[in-house]
Amino acid sequence: MTDSSASLPDIQSEEDVRRVVDSFYGRVQNDELLGPIFEAVVQGRWPQHLATMYDFWSGLLLGTGRYRGRPFPKHLALPIDDRHFHRWLTLFVENVEAQYQGPVADEAIYRAGTIAAVFEHRISQTRNPFHIL
Repeated sequence: MTDSSASLPDIQSEEDVRRVVDSFYGRVQNDELLGPIFEAVVQGRWPQHLATMYDFWSGLLLGTGRYRGRPFPKHLALPIDDRHFHRWLTLFVENVEAQYQGPVADEAIYRAGTIAAVFEHRISQTRNPFHIL
């Protein structure tokens, strides 16, 4: 059995970032758990949301510095919990690994994992401030 992933390129350009973002959010929109949550927020304004995500991921992966927002407060009011974060991360990892391989792809997966873990923890702590682990 051969490893077809050996021929995958790494994320190197704005076009690559757009491809990751577009394909990932295509998966999100079709996901039974995440799709309804995103659609309730995005309300059909996907081009605007995707443009923000291009800036966000381009900044993290290519150092462009275009994203100037604060993503956490936008997520705090959403009806999401650990199931949503785990599903989001699973879709993200599957999406990147299906298309790219290399240090920047690894960084994308690492950053997504960190974001999911931090957001999940902060939301849990905000909603359950006296919860002891």
